[in-house]
Amino acid sequence: MNKGIYKYTFIAPLLLLFGSCKKPYTPAVITSGTNYLVVEGSINTGADSTIIHLTHTIPLSSPSGTVSPPELNATVTVESDANATYPLSEIGNGYYASAGLNLSSANKYKLKIITTGNKIYESDFVPVKNSPPIDSVSYQVETTDLRINVSTHDASNNTRYYRWDYDETWIIHSKYDSQLKLITYPVDSIVLRPASEQIYTCWQSQVSSDIVLGSTAKITNDILTNYPVTVIPSTSEKLAERYSILVKQYAMTPDAFNYYQELRKNTESLGTIFDPQPSSLTGNIHCTTNPSEQVIGYITAGSVSKVRIFVDARNLPANANWIPSQPQFDCDFEETVYNPDPLGVHPYSVKEYLYTGILIPIQPLQLPGAAHPIGYTGASPICVDCTLRGVNKPPAFWTNE
Repeated sequence: MNKGIYKYTFIAPLLLLFGSCKKPYTPAVITSGTNYLVVEGSINTGADSTIIHLTHTIPLSSPSGTVSPPELNATVTVESDANATYPLSEIGNGYYASAGLNLSSANKYKLKIITTGNKIYESDFVPVKNSPPIDSVSYQVETTDLRINVSTHDASNNTRYYRWDYDETWIIHSKYDSQLKLITYPVDSIVLRPASEQIYTCWQSQVSSDIVLGSTAKITNDILTNYPVTVIPSTSEKLAERYSILVKQYAMTPDAFNYYQELRKNTESLGTIFDPQPSSLTGNIHCTTNPSEQVIGYITAGSVSKVRIFVDARNLPANANWIPSQPQFDCDFEETVYNPDPLGVHPYSVKEYLYTGILIPIQPLQLPGAAHPIGYTGASPICVDCTLRGVNKPPAFWTNE
């Protein structure tokens, strides 16, 4: 008798048994509505602004795209161990800021938050760790992406622990260049669009959410050369014309560095059973009115080093790997609208589609010798108005060379 038959006959019922006993398991942490305060930012002791962002955690089971609710109307101050107090002003959406504080490096500083619910949160006093200057920010062209690198050093070998974040800005274009606009006073009319109101070229910006860390603690000299900060795919719209990145460098204490390492593991490295498992984050911010309440965040203090560079598309490879793609908004065609339809058969009219804002006019349709257009080309706002994704005035730092 074939023993292999017995073997598989025995296994099959077991598979059926285990398969039929599966029950969905939703761990409590997924559905928990625990509302922790999240404190982001650092105390800038130099000439740059101190900006603190206060939000709250949301359950992991929240729908995709759910925004963390901001903590509004709080009282936020920076305090020194010499009993000096520096208030931050609320600037909206959970952000609190102060112009350059120019604080002494001889003191330690902490952040204090009082919410409208009279909860009090305080960070530990932290020493000032000023960042050494950034030596350079450069870019490196790879086969299918662009890598942004930073080089830095501390001749005194005292920094050792670094963190970087960055602000990106780039030029975008709408699909169509509108030469016309709608005015509603004194009557609905289509008129020429002034150059000051152009909506074809805009500047889009983004603040990094990556946690970028570097350390020289295990090497002799406090030097980092061409350390990777971020990578941009070669097909990104960011690289279509002109791109700028402002890299900001922070010096950190070992405890702060370890906190950000754990935060990075918990937020960026999870996904499979082979990834690092989440660990408890222990920051340096505490709720003094309820010591058992967990608070997410770690406050540091020090001056920041910054360097900005620009990247032009003309300096990037000209091959199939480097053709930037644009967001898809179903902008493959223009509609033609008439005022009114001279044949009485066209379904689109100016009154119904342009005066209502369903479409934005692009160009007039003018018959030879006619005093007025018989109609216009138009398209949906997302295909015409770049201000729906950016701003149509260049930022103050922008240059074209």
